[in-house]
Order: sequence, then C-alpha cells, then structure tokens
Amino acid sequence: MNLFGEYIRNRREQLGLPLRKVAAELDIDTSILSKIERNERVATKEMLPVFSKALDIPIKEIQIEFIRSSVLSELGDLEFLTDGLKNVLKKI
Repeated sequence: MNLFGEYIRNRREQLGLPLRKVAAELDIDTSILSKIERNERVATKEMLPVFSKALDIPIKEIQIEFIRSSVLSELGDLEFLTDGLKNVLKKI
C-alpha cells in the first residue's frame, strides 16, 4: 500500500530536494520528516500547505493523497469499508 510518507519521499527525491530543506520549510527536525517518509510517524493536516508549496504539488492533489492514505492505513482492512464510505459521502 502506497502511504502518504512514500508519496512525499518520492516527490522530494524526484525534485532532488534534500531532506533538510523540506524539514526546514516545515520547521521540524530532519529525523521527524524522515520518520514521516518511512510511515513511522503521521503527517498532520497542518503540514499539507507546506508540503504543497515545498514539493510543488497542487493542494487539492496533496489533500486527496493524504485522505486516501489516512483512510486506507486506519480502515483499509474493514470488510464494509466501501459501504461505510458511500454512507459518509451521502452525509457530506
């Protein structure tokens, strides 16, 4: 399963940006960003605009990936996930 951290790492590496530069943009230690990229720590929704700017990813795209990764990592093994998500969409 491609999680958010892998998505971020792939884009950072694609752009040739060092870990320290993106971490500085986020105002976090490089070790924290490294853990996010290895999916050992979860990024926060407040980080999304910074990731968007630093990695030149449209905010809509990064939010969609964040939501997808969050739902799949937390609920991906539930038998009735699709039905539950359909129900949520009806209520939004």
